[in-house]
Amino acid sequence: MPEASSLKSHYGRRGFFDALVLVIPAIPFALVFGLAVRESGLAIWLGWSSSPIMFSGAAQITLITLLGEGASVAAAATAALVVGARHLFYSFSMAPVMQRQPVWFRWLAPYMLVDQVFALCVGKQNLPTADFRHYYLAAGITFWMFWMTFTAVGLFVGPVIPAGLDITFATPVLFMGLLVTAIDSWQKAVVAVFAMLVTFILADMPSRSGLLIAVLAGLILGLVLERLRK
Repeated sequence: MPEASSLKSHYGRRGFFDALVLVIPAIPFALVFGLAVRESGLAIWLGWSSSPIMFSGAAQITLITLLGEGASVAAAATAALVVGARHLFYSFSMAPVMQRQPVWFRWLAPYMLVDQVFALCVGKQNLPTADFRHYYLAAGITFWMFWMTFTAVGLFVGPVIPAGLDITFATPVLFMGLLVTAIDSWQKAVVAVFAMLVTFILADMPSRSGLLIAVLAGLILGLVLERLRK
């Protein structure tokens, strides 16, 4: 179970406040999800239940939107899995630090490994084991509580948002913000641009599979550039 002292430690406090900075731009994203549930025609409680079960905003929106459009459960689930597949690459990146953690944390941590938590924690892997764990738990719990709360709020606020106010811009803005914070070298910038181009070219592929191909292509290019750099 999470350590009670996590939020009280120095790195626990840092994780909490660092997470708050990324929570604010994610609020419209949560409202978009609530609006998607309303427009899908699914039972409200069923749509919201994907938040604690999946805890993956982009995959949730993909699943709910496709079900609302009449797609089969299998097709919608496949598309959601493809969109969520990027978390596998997050796991690969975090594997070295996770191997030094207690067993209970290695079971719990993947559930909290959303985009924002990865962006915050990937650069903290050199911290002492306990300090990293406190930071990760504080950031993860903060985002979990935020997502549970604001996706629920979005179910009721979404329908009253004026029709002329398009809040779907929140999704690309959120991910662009995370991308900018993660780019700290020209190699990463090249990989990001390349992956975006591949995503654009393959945007019409079924079940959002073009996104997965773009992730794989970006990963391969990143490995090649890293090898050349060395």
